[in-house]
Amino acid sequence: MAKAKTIDLTAAEKALGVELFKDRRASQALHEAVTAYRAARRSGTHSTKTKAMVDLSGAKPWNQKGTGRARAGYKSSPVWRGGGVAFGPHPRSYRKDIPKTVLRTALRRAISDLATQGKLHSGLVPSLKAPKTKELIAWLKDAGLPLSVLLILGKPESTLLKAAHNLREVDVRPAREVNAEDLLRRRMVWVSEEAWKELGTRLNAGSKEAKAS
Repeated sequence: MAKAKTIDLTAAEKALGVELFKDRRASQALHEAVTAYRAARRSGTHSTKTKAMVDLSGAKPWNQKGTGRARAGYKSSPVWRGGGVAFGPHPRSYRKDIPKTVLRTALRRAISDLATQGKLHSGLVPSLKAPKTKELIAWLKDAGLPLSVLLILGKPESTLLKAAHNLREVDVRPAREVNAEDLLRRRMVWVSEEAWKELGTRLNAGSKEAKAS
């Protein structure tokens, strides 16, 4: 079985039909996109009770005067143990609205970095005889790929998906869904020969929209 072909910046540009970044431009777009993807995965279910929500008596803990102690209004005050929490967290969404143009730029920046660093590879989709993990591991070793890799396919392959299910650091994504964070999560990225066209179409969508407007 042939080893995976390393794709440099020039080869990636040719396969995608898109000009990639040869300097450090668009690093901010990549940072914003990765931050947004990670924020969207946060559950935001943390919750605390305020003084109005604590089920305690509204009576004063002691008399206003005559005790020699400072005045105290109610037992549910945040200053007392068992009372409410002042300025505590409540359920919320952490999602950030990022323009599609920024997400496309981030994807292009991530691909540029991978190609520059020699972490981008390509080849034919493996034809596994059965959806077995050991067969996928054998293919990765023969292709010269590590067990920490993102496999980008032109279309979903159920056999490959099932074979990678037990490998924690092997991700399989279709080209139409992969994002910038996916590309940075693993040590290597492998793109099937059929997936380059789909990636190029996604990256070219911004220029087509700009011409149409």
